[in-house]
Amino acid sequence: MPTFDPVRPFRKLAYNNALANRRLLQACATLKPGEFEAPRTSFFPSIKETLNHIITVDWFYVDGLEGGTLGLKAFEADEPFDDVSSLAEAQAKVDQRLVALCEALTPQRLTSTISLHRRARIQEERMEDVLGHLFQHQTHHRGQVHAMLSGTSVAPPQLDEFIVADDARYRGTELTALGWNEETLMR
Repeated sequence: MPTFDPVRPFRKLAYNNALANRRLLQACATLKPGEFEAPRTSFFPSIKETLNHIITVDWFYVDGLEGGTLGLKAFEADEPFDDVSSLAEAQAKVDQRLVALCEALTPQRLTSTISLHRRARIQEERMEDVLGHLFQHQTHHRGQVHAMLSGTSVAPPQLDEFIVADDARYRGTELTALGWNEETLMR
């Protein structure tokens, strides 16, 4: 019987996050000209604005989780990317940072306090709470982009799976492209 590992869910969430972002951005890369920035009904009024919001929030929180002091500089440009290709490249980099952070987690680190640099204050939170917040934020806004894709020429990709063993047959080529394997995902 395997022992309980309190860090395992966070590792799996980080991998799932990166895989879902990859799928979503690959779908967005096939949009027809004008569809990426076209006005849509959602919290942010376009796919472009929503995806840019996701990455700037990732920069803010991942930096804080790593012990950095980037703070609100992460939001200096509302839309740092005008095209899917450069946005996808940057998103993959921050996703890999989050995977590495979660791979290095220990139960002690998970319950440690991290500092998030706000305007005139430092917000202190438990690492596990910030990770949960970040994964929820990602899922929320990816869902919005997924829904907006329904009104484009591109079919929304499969995003609602979580990394379970039985779905391995659907991940083969993606894992190879990401440099991962099923054993890594299942431990």
